Amino acid sequence: MDQHTHRDDTRTTPAKSAGVALNVLALCFVLMVLGRGLSDSFSVFLKPISESFGWDRAEVVSVYSLTWLAAGLTAPVVGRLFDRLGPRAVYALGLLLLGGAFLVAAHARQLWQFQLSVGLCVGFGAALIGIVPHSIMLGRWFGPRLPTAMAVLYSAPGAGLLVLLPLSQILIDRMGWRGAYQLYGVVMLCLLLPLVLLPWRRFAGGAPHVVKPAETSLAAEGWTLASAMRHHAFWALFSTFFFTSIAMFGLTAQIVAYLIDVGFPPLQAATAWGFSGVTLFVGMLGVSTLDGIIGRRPSILFSYGVSILGIILLWLLQWYPNYWLLTGFVVTFGSMIGSRGPLITATALKIFRGERVGTIFGAISIGSGLGSAFGSWSGGLIHDWTHSYNPLIAFALVSVVLGMIPFLVVPALRR
Repeated sequence: MDQHTHRDDTRTTPAKSAGVALNVLALCFVLMVLGRGLSDSFSVFLKPISESFGWDRAEVVSVYSLTWLAAGLTAPVVGRLFDRLGPRAVYALGLLLLGGAFLVAAHARQLWQFQLSVGLCVGFGAALIGIVPHSIMLGRWFGPRLPTAMAVLYSAPGAGLLVLLPLSQILIDRMGWRGAYQLYGVVMLCLLLPLVLLPWRRFAGGAPHVVKPAETSLAAEGWTLASAMRHHAFWALFSTFFFTSIAMFGLTAQIVAYLIDVGFPPLQAATAWGFSGVTLFVGMLGVSTLDGIIGRRPSILFSYGVSILGIILLWLLQWYPNYWLLTGFVVTFGSMIGSRGPLITATALKIFRGERVGTIFGAISIGSGLGSAFGSWSGGLIHDWTHSYNPLIAFALVSVVLGMIPFLVVPALRR
């Protein structure tokens, strides 16, 4: 009887672990939808806030720039907090910051108040429920299947765009941008209690067949942040994140405004760009599938090529504002926005695996935050200086090319 019971437990353990792993993935996905979706929703709030106060585009976009600057610069802090305090405290602090930030923004009157709340606090809050803690959590559960899990996770921003951009526009139309921010703040705070009550001891433990190899890898690798920063792969991944983020966020901060300016109605513009969430999911899975067929480097280079095509279609829209070109842009550019992320993240976690992987990956992620902030801020300045979108589009195109260069010349990434 005891032997029979033992065999039943042995058989059911993998199934239970798989079930918990899927629950962890679902939780990370939902948190990522909220964090990235609410952060990116600023592209819908940009025009009404600018018109309410008469601020220049660069002044308003500075808020969005600070969001991603804070998200990037605090990534190592998030990784360190996760290593020391665990997921419950990190995720709860993230929701608390987001809820408080949006409530403050609902009553903001000065630019610095938006920069502090929607900029710095939302950026830090999004980082606390963002890619760094999620990557560590999923790494404990999925092992060799991590790229597939990361592909699902990286599609979450697309789901956030699909849901929260049109929703934000509808809320702004019905209750104003202040009412929309207030509602977002209340919802974030209400989610705190169910989040805290989740079975975090089980979620944080990881699958036995995944955790044990990670423990032995520490003895073999012994990575520290200092030793990682002396390795060329660290700076190659950093620069890829940096230049790619410049290109993506230089455009995404102003895409809804751009589509409105070329002749599309506001709700159609927000909905069309929000629909990129669907194409992003397809792009994520497609590039991850290509990784298993043609290899990592060709898959990543292919994604850059499709991004370049999307930028060209965006440029053509100002002369030919039709739904065919708009659809082509959303499908190409939207599907590839974060398609490289799962593969680059899996590469970083594999190279620098060990006890301090959270801190190291957080430091690499600074490149993404700096690039996002610099790209969106520079995009606003370029638009104000030139009163045209053409220099901005050219700026993004050059940045995409710079982002793909490490995969052409750096030995560790070429392999």
